[in-house]
Amino acid sequence: MSAQAPACQLLERQQDNYAALWVIGPPMDSWLSDRSNGVVSGDHEVLAEWAAKGKQASSPFDVAKGEPLGKEVVLFWPKAHQLGIWWLKWLCEQLPSGTPFEIVGEHQGGIKRVPKMLEELGLPWEKRDNARRCTLFTSHTASLDSPSGASETAWQSFETLGLTLVSHPGVFGHGKVDEGTLLMLESLESSLPKKPLKVLDMGCGDGIVSAWLAKRGHHVTAVDISAFAAEACQRTLAANGLKGRVLCSDVFSALEDEQFDWIISNPPFHKERDISYGPSQRLISQAPEHLSTGGRLVIVANGFLPYPDHLQRAFQDFHILADNRRFKVYAANQLSR
Repeated sequence: MSAQAPACQLLERQQDNYAALWVIGPPMDSWLSDRSNGVVSGDHEVLAEWAAKGKQASSPFDVAKGEPLGKEVVLFWPKAHQLGIWWLKWLCEQLPSGTPFEIVGEHQGGIKRVPKMLEELGLPWEKRDNARRCTLFTSHTASLDSPSGASETAWQSFETLGLTLVSHPGVFGHGKVDEGTLLMLESLESSLPKKPLKVLDMGCGDGIVSAWLAKRGHHVTAVDISAFAAEACQRTLAANGLKGRVLCSDVFSALEDEQFDWIISNPPFHKERDISYGPSQRLISQAPEHLSTGGRLVIVANGFLPYPDHLQRAFQDFHILADNRRFKVYAANQLSR
C-alpha cells in the first residue's frame, strides 16, 4: 500500500467537516477513496479505484452541466497551473454561483500561487489550514463571463505536419509537438507498409500519431489513461475529417484480447513530478499478446531509459530505427505466437 499523500494528510485533519465529500483531480490514495463519496478526474486509474469501491466516478467530460456534486468539494491543485485554472473555470460552470469549494496542494506543486490565480478570476479566498508542506484554501464559485464557456477557451489548435492538432493543458506536450514523436513519425514514413494496417496508438496524447496514421489510410485505435488526452485526440481527428476509435485505458486494460498489426507509442515515464516506468514496462511486456503474427511494436524514448532490457525480455528481435542522441526509436517484431 502506498503512503498517504501529504495533501490527504492535511485533509484528514479536517475530516470531521466532511459529510459528503467530492474530490476533483485527486491522487491515488486509499484513505481518500474510502472517505469521499465521489470523484471527478481525468485519470482513468483514479476513476477505476473509486468505482471499484462503489463510489461515483466521472471524467469532467461525462458530467452534465449543473449536475450536483457533494456538499463539500475539494480540488487537488495539479502540477500544470493552466490545468488548475481550467478546473477552477470548470467548477464555476458546473456548480451554482456562490457554491463553496476548497483547494489543497503541496507547496512544491505551486499551491502558494493559487490565491493570485483566484483573484485574477474574481474569486475570493481564505487560508484554512497549513501542514505537511501543504496548504488548504477555501473559495466559492462565481459566474465567469465567456461567450464560448470559460473552460472551453483552454483548448488550443495549431498546425503541424499538414495536420490540425487540438491540445489541452491536461495533455502531455500541450501546444507543441514532442521532438521524440517527430523523430518516430519520420522513421515510420519509410518503414510503415502502404497497405492499410490495424494500428494501436498507445498513449495517444493530443492525437498527432493517430491523425498521421489515419491520414495515410490506416485503421487506428487510440488509447490513453487521460480523459483529457482522449478528448483531445477525438477533437484532433474531427478537425482533420479523419476517423478512429478513441478509448480511455490503463495501457491495455480496455482492449481485452484484441490484437493489432502494429502498436506505436511514445510512452510516458513521468506521473506528476515522479518518474514511473510502470506503464511503459507493461506496454512492452504485454505487447506480444496484442500483436498478430508478424506484427510490430514501435516506441520512442529518451536515450537514457532502460527500454532495451525490457524489449530483449519480451521479444526475440528488436532493433533501433532512429537515434538522434536525445531520443531513440525502437522496433520489435512478433515473429511467432
